[in-house]
Amino acid sequence: MSIGLIGKKLGMTRFFDEDGVSIPVTVIDVSDNIFLQKRTEENDGYTAVQVAFDDQKDSRLNMSKLGHAKAHGGKAKRVIKEFRLEEGEELPEIDHPGMSLFEEGQFVDVIGTTKGKGFQGVMKRYNFHGQPAAHGHMMHRRTGGIGAGTDPGRVWKNKAMPGRHGSYRKTVQNLKVIKLRDEDDVILISGAIPGAKGGYVVIRPAVKKALAPQDLSKSAAPAKEASSDEAASE
Repeated sequence: MSIGLIGKKLGMTRFFDEDGVSIPVTVIDVSDNIFLQKRTEENDGYTAVQVAFDDQKDSRLNMSKLGHAKAHGGKAKRVIKEFRLEEGEELPEIDHPGMSLFEEGQFVDVIGTTKGKGFQGVMKRYNFHGQPAAHGHMMHRRTGGIGAGTDPGRVWKNKAMPGRHGSYRKTVQNLKVIKLRDEDDVILISGAIPGAKGGYVVIRPAVKKALAPQDLSKSAAPAKEASSDEAASE
């Protein structure tokens, strides 16, 4: 995993490109990302950096955050995330590069926590179709059969049943960075991301789609020429 950013979801809006096309975007505040600690192979057995975000405004600081507060001007951070570096990747400098980690047109993965839904039935939680809705039926939205009484004589573990729904850790992949607004310390990312307004998210370089479409076409062009040259030589 490469170094990423911790941010706060501010909401959604739309962005008009040069052709006047409306693009739905999510606005993410990424101000004041800082490095807290560096992990090295010699001391810790792996290479990583700890990134902190969002000043802790509450004066009642716990002991785990007190040392961080003294090291950064008396301000503790609410969120701390550790990013492991890939093999051969060097440790960064003292200051976090901020949104300059990414560039417009780059694809990223965004990790967030979905909205909590409370206790829900199987139709909302697992998309069950439900029982017949005709007049006289007694089980419209119930689960239905959950297991045989003779064998195994119990309910199997992990059976889809009503329960708490939401507040899941979700990753949305291959979202495009539409705009970097340095003056506001926000990033505009295409599409929706998990969580409610004010929720914390992690932005990291995309794992499956690192290049923009135009870059992919350029990188594929020499390969086609090489194949045609080989065919001519044969």
